[in-house]
Amino acid sequence: MSDRGLLGAVLAAALAGSAAGQSLGGVASIKSTAQGGPIPVPAGQAPPKSWIDPDTHHRVIRLTDVPGSASFYFNDNSITPDGKEMVFTAGGGICVMELGTWKVRPLLAGPARPIVVGRKTPTLYYTKGGGRDGGAAALWAINIDTGENRKLADLPRRGGVSSINADETLAGGTLTVGEGAEYGAGRRPGAGGPGTEPTDKPRMMDERLKERLPMELFVLDLRTGERRTILRSTDWLNHLQFSPTDPGLLLYCHEGTWWKVDRIWTIRTDGSRNTLVHKRTMGLEAVGHEFWSEDGKTIYYDDRFPWGVDFFTVGYSVATGERVWYHVDTKAWSIHYNVSYDNALFCGDGGALGPVEWASTENQWIYLFRPERLDDHETLGENLIHPGVLHPERLVNLLHHNYYLEPNVFFTPDGKYVIFRSNLFGPTYIFAVEVARTNP
Repeated sequence: MSDRGLLGAVLAAALAGSAAGQSLGGVASIKSTAQGGPIPVPAGQAPPKSWIDPDTHHRVIRLTDVPGSASFYFNDNSITPDGKEMVFTAGGGICVMELGTWKVRPLLAGPARPIVVGRKTPTLYYTKGGGRDGGAAALWAINIDTGENRKLADLPRRGGVSSINADETLAGGTLTVGEGAEYGAGRRPGAGGPGTEPTDKPRMMDERLKERLPMELFVLDLRTGERRTILRSTDWLNHLQFSPTDPGLLLYCHEGTWWKVDRIWTIRTDGSRNTLVHKRTMGLEAVGHEFWSEDGKTIYYDDRFPWGVDFFTVGYSVATGERVWYHVDTKAWSIHYNVSYDNALFCGDGGALGPVEWASTENQWIYLFRPERLDDHETLGENLIHPGVLHPERLVNLLHHNYYLEPNVFFTPDGKYVIFRSNLFGPTYIFAVEVARTNP
């Protein structure tokens, strides 16, 4: 049986089981619990397919029927270049969803680890093999339209690829040299489920940072398979993200406990212009969760100034180095932020006590943010930061969401929906919430 046939059979069985328990169609009328949020679904009954959040009056749609289905990490592109389809994981494999109609079709049977969808062609790049034991993996590419599947290159042992450049000629990856431990190897207390985090992630990250393992940052030619090292370091190199528009520009981080590292860097693919994006200026200042704007002009990141006290989302101009610091109310703070394709709106996925120690139930929402520049683009002086604020609006009540699964929000290309994953009803599903508010 082909990959598509096998995955189709798996999904058909899962979908049939889900449909058997489905009792609500169209837009459901969902009531709130006394504490807020939708009433939990009884065991054995499928969650509602669509409802109006009673606390926010925004329409929420459950996009997937297969328990355990999940969208990509917030800064990994899952949208095809034409903006019409989204790739996600489900049923042990990988599927494609048509945006707007939400129709699903299988693409690839697992096991496979998706990396990103290409910016130039409708191609999913993924790896097979390898794992936390440090074994070797291989890089593959599958055409999302035709299903044509091809192996691109074998990857080095203890090495991996995590980004593809804008014209799809290079992959970016890291390699741990020697036999030391890697991120997550033997360190993650298993909470179970996709996207779960260890119960003591700060300790794990601190231990890994102290090891100072030799690492290499490399680029891999997708046409020839040639691998070329562009940076050697004993810093923990992680979170590679190519610019969505400049094929020669790579964003990466010095991983570790955020207040102990100067985290965010860019480098050219020839190894030149290795540039620190943000230099900390305060004890316990912490920056992270960096991501690109869709036009490639801005790098956005989270700045805790200092950790646990005050919060900003920072926009850094790649061309000029200018910065806008958008203040975020502590009661609307999120683990991750994202920006719409036109840079007009931001979204956030909230947070909860546990994975983020200062968050509370006040933060357990999917948020929409409207940015405001307070200096009206006036020139204030040399090297001064431009002030701004993100004005929050609550979209979805996530009181019953377990935040060891990060929702990882992002906008659809048309800006009409914010997509996120959630265990709000128990198993993980993918959801979309309408940005436009429904009249109560």
